[in-house]
Amino acid sequence: MNDLSRQATRLEAIGGRFDPWLLGAIIALTGVGVVMVASSSIALMSSPFYYLNRHLIFLAVGIGLAILAMRTELKSIEQYNQILLLGCFALLVVVFIPGLGSSVNGARRWINLGISKFQTVEAVKVLYIVWLSSYLVRFRDEVNATWPAMLKPQGVAGALVVLLLLQPDFGSSTLLLGITAGMLVLGGVNMLRMSMPAVIGLAAMSALAIFEPYRLRRITSFMDPWADQQGDGYQLTNALMAVGRGEWTGVGLGNSVQKLYYLPEAHTDFIFSVTAEEFGFLGTCVIIALYAVLVGRAFWIGMRCVEMKRHFSGYIAFGIALWISMQSFVSIGVNLGILPTKGLTLPLISSGGSSVLMTCVAMGLLLRVSYELERAERRQAVRMGAADGDEPAPAHTGPSASEVAAAVQGSVPPNAYRDPAPNSSARGTSRMQQRIEPTFGRMG
Repeated sequence: MNDLSRQATRLEAIGGRFDPWLLGAIIALTGVGVVMVASSSIALMSSPFYYLNRHLIFLAVGIGLAILAMRTELKSIEQYNQILLLGCFALLVVVFIPGLGSSVNGARRWINLGISKFQTVEAVKVLYIVWLSSYLVRFRDEVNATWPAMLKPQGVAGALVVLLLLQPDFGSSTLLLGITAGMLVLGGVNMLRMSMPAVIGLAAMSALAIFEPYRLRRITSFMDPWADQQGDGYQLTNALMAVGRGEWTGVGLGNSVQKLYYLPEAHTDFIFSVTAEEFGFLGTCVIIALYAVLVGRAFWIGMRCVEMKRHFSGYIAFGIALWISMQSFVSIGVNLGILPTKGLTLPLISSGGSSVLMTCVAMGLLLRVSYELERAERRQAVRMGAADGDEPAPAHTGPSASEVAAAVQGSVPPNAYRDPAPNSSARGTSRMQQRIEPTFGRMG
């Protein structure tokens, strides 16, 4: 049994690594963000580096939270899925409590933490993705086969959207609904059943956009911003002028004119326009390519997790990929005049407090998914008798690593094994406790 214990310990000692493509894209986009926050905000305050220093402080805290997420086992997070859902509702309700909630320009989206204000919906995005990932694992078969299992997450999303619309926050509401729909589709929901709630929801959100006066003004100004250049079309016309001035290669870092009190929110919502002005078409293509690498790699990692039966990890990767892709698409689309103004920041690039913190947490979770996927692949290779690095495959003179793991867990007696069948599989993080389930052929 000592030999079995040593081999099992050796198997557990096998670690993973963080995906280098994912990590590289995150670092590159974060670096671009630091540079562009410094450039776009240099003329906004009496202290030229006020927003840069603030951004760096939140980024440092966010990196600390990301490291914590990267070091936390996903199965430990999955255990608290119901608490995370309650946290989503609590965060959206607390903004309406006098003394805790804070109102800015008529919107109640923040809580006052004393040293800073925190926009609670940013934390809700992360918590909701984790809860929905857990739900899709627990009801993986029912979601595809029954109406109640499919409608429950949509009902939860609808309740969260109601609270968001009361703040009001139409942009985050549409983003949350988009993430829900995307994750349900990737989770295997029946598309015919999904179509009816999707059509009803789309019609309801369209009606809210049309019948609310200030949202209708945004839509009409988006259709023809030059008709009221100094009124409702002011933001978009200045954003388009900034993009147009950039031409192919830009006017150079720090040389933007539109950021000098012409373009509102140049360091947050419209930072992409300043980037386009200073780095031109080629520079914006590089940024879009970095987002494509980040999102594409996240989807690829998610698919690999699902293939290895690590559904919880895979759905988290899908959810974060959907969030980053949708929010970046909307933010860039608003800056280019493709979409009406939504007030969403550009992930990893725009200045911010709560958005920076929670985006860093999401990136930490995504890197953790990649780490556990790599670790699972390496352990599976050892269990199947494949080579690990430069180490040759072990001969079948004793129990294999998969037999050792099963024996240590007590599923079968260690002396009951013969040569294993070539087909074996590992089950990763799921609604059950993480365990190894080797499949053996008939034993003679």
